[in-house]
Amino acid sequence: MPRRVLLAAAVLLAAGACGGGGDEGAAPATTAARAPTTTSTVKQIEGVQTFVVDAGHREGTIAYPQTPPVGGIHNAAWMPCGFYDQPVPSERAVHSLEHGAIWITYRPDLAQAEVDALAALARGRNLILVSRWDEGLPSPLVVTGWGRQLRLETSSDPRLGEFVRLYVNQGPEINAPC
Repeated sequence: MPRRVLLAAAVLLAAGACGGGGDEGAAPATTAARAPTTTSTVKQIEGVQTFVVDAGHREGTIAYPQTPPVGGIHNAAWMPCGFYDQPVPSERAVHSLEHGAIWITYRPDLAQAEVDALAALARGRNLILVSRWDEGLPSPLVVTGWGRQLRLETSSDPRLGEFVRLYVNQGPEINAPC
């Protein structure tokens, strides 16, 4: 009997992974209860903006209120973490954020030394996604975690490392693949 209970629990957990799939008509589950929270014991990083976002899957292009997006409805396929010298689909990157990834976007005119530093960061750590953002990026670099975002001028800003340390693996579906 206990084996059947364990099997049933495993099936239920697997069915609920990544918020289901293809549920375009269903109301998205809110992440307000699951969103990472900051308490008075956690160091605050100057300039970090916090947002409440929903989660769920939908195919096609999705309009997001932030640039780049900080979470929300997204594609059922995530974007594999790593370094990309081209823009990546926001809908897939948002899915990676849900899995706890940190997404670092940069302008195409960013100095090559800065780009190289970001590439090294992406190759040297798990759960880091770096990609170019061609139009409308509000600063030379933007670092994003699920529901959080920080605008930076340079990769040498110590807040980049602090953001990664504090918010990596903090999405609603931590320890999921990226």
